[in-house]
Amino acid sequence: MESYAIIGFGTAGYHAAKAIREADRTGRIDVYSNTGKAPYNPMLTTYYVSGKLSYEAMFPFGSLEEIKKELDLNMIDRQVTGLKAREHVVETEGEDSGPYDRILVSTGAFAIAPRVAGLKEEDCFLMRTDEDALRLRERLDRQDVKSAVVVGASMVGIKVVELLVNRGIQTVLADLAPYMFPTAAYENVAHEIESRLKARGVGLYFQNTVTEVKNAGGSQVAVMTGKDEVPADIVVLCIGTRANIGFVDPEEVKIGKAIVVNEQMETSVPGVFAAGDCCEGNNLETGKTQIIGLWANANYQGTVAGNHMSGGRKKFDGNILHNITHFMDMDFIGFGDNRAQGTVLTSGVLGKGLYIKVVCRDHEIVGVNILDNYRISGIIKNYMLRLLQGGGNELTVFQKGMLIQAGMDESFIDRLEETVSGTN
Repeated sequence: MESYAIIGFGTAGYHAAKAIREADRTGRIDVYSNTGKAPYNPMLTTYYVSGKLSYEAMFPFGSLEEIKKELDLNMIDRQVTGLKAREHVVETEGEDSGPYDRILVSTGAFAIAPRVAGLKEEDCFLMRTDEDALRLRERLDRQDVKSAVVVGASMVGIKVVELLVNRGIQTVLADLAPYMFPTAAYENVAHEIESRLKARGVGLYFQNTVTEVKNAGGSQVAVMTGKDEVPADIVVLCIGTRANIGFVDPEEVKIGKAIVVNEQMETSVPGVFAAGDCCEGNNLETGKTQIIGLWANANYQGTVAGNHMSGGRKKFDGNILHNITHFMDMDFIGFGDNRAQGTVLTSGVLGKGLYIKVVCRDHEIVGVNILDNYRISGIIKNYMLRLLQGGGNELTVFQKGMLIQAGMDESFIDRLEETVSGTN
């Protein structure tokens, strides 16, 4: 009988276990997770805090008991303290277990929380786990929060800003970057988003962060890098995440910013795999390994890992950086590398319906921003991926029709096809 260990049970771990069970109905699957909870979607935490989703809706695969029964899992509620990768042994606080035939590391990532002088624990919030969501909602439901500072102009940060504004809370958004969505947006698109946020009453402090929190005249304020003081009953830190791999020995397993994997999601140690936010997979655009921390990405990585662990032949060629978010009655979509240079094509006018900006180089699309129409994002992303993988240069008649119906200029589509084909 084959034996498998899954360390960490988020969406990647769940999909791996499911793929293993599809191929191996009798093998032993030990799942190391000390949360006592089913996998949840971190991107749904803000929807729970805002009241748009129930607590249970953050757990899309059902309860832990249901999953355990469905997939015949042996849940081990012990903290993993180390991994003897070459020996295929899992070290825990209580005892070591193994050797296993194959091991998956799917421990995800944790939110970065730098210390802020004077900020009390009860006024400091993160937004990553279901516990974070419960804690923030409980505090907001007390209705004693009149002002807030959100640090991090990220996809999570903007959703926190939205839910605070919708509660009538005076909100400031701060980031050390020079403009909104610094890793995804082009500067002109970022500035359009910023103008809309200001119109909704959001205070913006770029190239700024909170240096300390203090009492001023009986009220709590956040002191910004530029010395401005802004009201701040609470501070929400949405700065970023770090791979949760402290128990993995870099002398054994190749690690960059996360665990490096190949197309089968296998690490540098045979029989040891990684999937989800704790690993670096292939970035199709750069050809280098990179963390691409997305729910759908983790799902597919977990499926491929579990399939290969149980004797299958699936592989995951890689993905591109992409962000799709809806907030404050607007859509923003960013694909690829917003720092890449090349031929710039645009369709539409900022602030007047659909706007798209595309950067092309070497017969490929290297970056895209779309504002105010998420429905076309699938067509554009698939076209970008097709070009990166050496596919055809032309959109189908159906795809062109959908884009034109959404408000895209037909002449823009022609120029885009000509640019990537090299005929312009």
